[in-house]
Amino acid sequence: MKNFTSNSQKIGELGEDVACKYLVKQGYLILERNYTKKWGEIDIVAQKKNVLYFIEVKSKSVSSLDFVSRFFDEQTNQTGRPEDNMHPWKLKRLSRTIQTYLIHKRIGNTPWQFDLLIVYLDIDQRKARVKKVENIIL
Repeated sequence: MKNFTSNSQKIGELGEDVACKYLVKQGYLILERNYTKKWGEIDIVAQKKNVLYFIEVKSKSVSSLDFVSRFFDEQTNQTGRPEDNMHPWKLKRLSRTIQTYLIHKRIGNTPWQFDLLIVYLDIDQRKARVKKVENIIL
C-alpha cells in the first residue's frame, strides 16, 4: 500500500476510492489497483462482461458540486481541467504499461479498452461527481 503524504496525493487516493465504488455500482469487477512499473502506472484494472478496462483516474477538489456543472462549460486550459493532464507522453506511457500488463498476465485475445474517470470531490460536503470518458485511443 502506498503512503500518500501531499494533499494532492490524498485527493488522488480519495478520487480512486470513489472511482472504484462508482465502477462496482456500474457492474464492474475491480481486478487490480495501482499496477505499477518503472515506466508507468495503471490506476484501476477492471472487468465487465468479457471486456478488460484500464482506467486512469483524475481527481479535482472543488468548493461545491453545483460549481461542477458550470465547470464543464467555463473552464479554460489556464485553470486546468483534470483531463487536460492527459498529455501525449502520458498516453504513451500508459500504452506501454497496458501492453506490459497484458503480457505479464498472459491475456490473449480478450477485448480491452482504456477509459478516463474524472472525479470532482467536494470534501466539505463529502460528495463526489464522476465524469466518464470512454474508449480513449492510445
